[in-house]
Amino acid sequence: MDRTIATTAPCACFSIASIGFKLNPKAIIITMKDRSKNRKPLQKGRNLSIEAIQAVQSLKRANRNNSFSELERVFNFKFRRLLKFDMMAVLRELLRQNECLLALKVFDDIRKETWYKPRLLIYADMLSVFASNGLFKEVELIYSYLKTESCLDPDIVGFNAVLNALISFQLTHLVMDCYELMKVVDCEPDRSSFRILIKGLESIGETGFSAILRRDAQKIYGESLEFLEEEEEVPAVVKRRY
Repeated sequence: MDRTIATTAPCACFSIASIGFKLNPKAIIITMKDRSKNRKPLQKGRNLSIEAIQAVQSLKRANRNNSFSELERVFNFKFRRLLKFDMMAVLRELLRQNECLLALKVFDDIRKETWYKPRLLIYADMLSVFASNGLFKEVELIYSYLKTESCLDPDIVGFNAVLNALISFQLTHLVMDCYELMKVVDCEPDRSSFRILIKGLESIGETGFSAILRRDAQKIYGESLEFLEEEEEVPAVVKRRY
C-alpha cells in the first residue's frame, strides 16, 4: 500500500523509494517566518503600547455606556496601573480623537500622580483641542489649572505655544493673563512672544492691548520693533501633534 508524505529533501541515511514512499508534488511545505522581520516594538510615550491601547478602548467603551461605576473600574484596573509614559500616551491619544471630557478626567488623574510635573506643551494642546470643540467652559477650567501649578518652568517655547492657542480662538482675556503669568514665573517674553501677541491681537482688532504690548516690547528691544515683520519659524516640537 502506497503512502504519501510532504518533505523538502530526502534523508541522507536512506532512500525514500527503497521503503515504498511516494512524494506528493502538491503537498504544502510550511516554513517558519523569520522573526527578525517582524515590526519594531512600540515605543512608549510616542506610540501606544498594547496596555495603553486597551486602556483607551476600555475608557471609551465605559464612557459611551454612561456608567460611572464601569468607568471607575476601568480607571482602577486599566489606567492607574499603567506606567508614566503610557498614561501620557493615553492622554495624547484621547486628545487626538477629540475625546475631550474623557481626556480631562484622565488629566485630572495624572495630576494626582507623584511623578507629575506640569508641561506647558501639554496645556497648549489641551487648550487648542478643547477650544476647537467649542468647550470654552472647560478651556477656562484647564487654564485655571495652569495658573495654580506650583512648579511651572520658565519655558518660553511652551508659553509661546499656549499664547498661540489662546490667540487662535480669540481668548483675549486669557492671552493677557498668560502674558502676566509669564512674568510671575520669571519667563521673559522673547521676540516670538511679542510677535504672537502683538500681531495676533491686532488681527482680531484688539488694538488697545496691542499698544500696551508694543510699549513693553520697545522697553526691551528699542523703538523700531523691526522683528515684528520677520517670518515666524515655529519649532518642530510646537508644530507636532501628540
